[in-house]
Amino acid sequence: MTQRAAATPDQIRAFQAENPKLRARDAADALGIAEAQLVAASVGAGATRIAAHPDDIVPAAEALGEVMALTRVEACVHEKVGAYGNYHPGEHAAMTLTEDIDLRIFPSHWVHAFAIDEAGRRSLQVFDAAGDAVHKIHLREASNHGVWSRIVADLALDDQSSGQQVEPRKPVEAAKIREDKADVLREEWARLTDTHQFLRLCSKLKMNRLGAYRAAGAPFVRQLAPQAADTMLNAVRDAGIEVMIFVGNRGCIQIHTGPIHTLKPMGPWQNVMDPGFNLHLRLDMVAEVWAVQKPTQRGPAVSVEAFDAEGGMIFQVFGVGKEGRDSRKAWGRIVQALPCSAPVPA
Repeated sequence: MTQRAAATPDQIRAFQAENPKLRARDAADALGIAEAQLVAASVGAGATRIAAHPDDIVPAAEALGEVMALTRVEACVHEKVGAYGNYHPGEHAAMTLTEDIDLRIFPSHWVHAFAIDEAGRRSLQVFDAAGDAVHKIHLREASNHGVWSRIVADLALDDQSSGQQVEPRKPVEAAKIREDKADVLREEWARLTDTHQFLRLCSKLKMNRLGAYRAAGAPFVRQLAPQAADTMLNAVRDAGIEVMIFVGNRGCIQIHTGPIHTLKPMGPWQNVMDPGFNLHLRLDMVAEVWAVQKPTQRGPAVSVEAFDAEGGMIFQVFGVGKEGRDSRKAWGRIVQALPCSAPVPA
């Protein structure tokens, strides 16, 4: 996106009136502004500034009953229908854990938020300091609309201005590789007992996730062809197995646990269109795909992970290992059959 332009709220509203079918994110890109600036232009005319901290937003969402939770990155949109609950607050990381709404939340990136009511289409929307969407909660017909007015009143801020200052967007961190530490990486990788230890190992060795994958090699990782992302989704659907699909940005990671039933490709997009779960993936933005294996106390954790051309993660997919719902063996066979790609130069 181009440098943030100084479009006035009046200009933003006029553009939206002239382009009513344009999605908010696309309208913001067309104007060269952040999405939060686009939304802020409607404060007092359908939008209300509200407290952005998850300790405020999530309890409000719980009162709404059935809603649709949306978390996205540039190349992938993850949508789940369900009710918020079982919220675990935390200064640096929080989570919501229900069968349908499963989130990992990073409060420092929940900076701006709005309650939006456009002709009865209601949502709570959260943005980071750069004005990029972190998480959205869309009400549905079955939602508890009776508490909407109270929630907006309780969360409303004193500041109801229609201008929005944003910080420059932080660039995606490219792959960080330490070839001189590759042997140490492989030695310590083999001793992992939990997947959460992996990022601590990367940090200790001054690498990041993608850099470690490029450095490690077999048997820890196998680089797949970019089209393996689509092949994998089709194979999961055909096998009828349950998987965990993670999509996340700096402020929120959203997880689907379950099967995939319906795939509907449209242009560059591959779309999962299931009751309660939609995924929209831009296949043309998938630059690297990796099959990854990490040892754990419960056996190897095998994942397929996709990255964009800048090195940003698009998604992670794991087999489900829950008792009575263990798909890991079938998932392992799917991953093993995915096509390889030539390695990316360090």
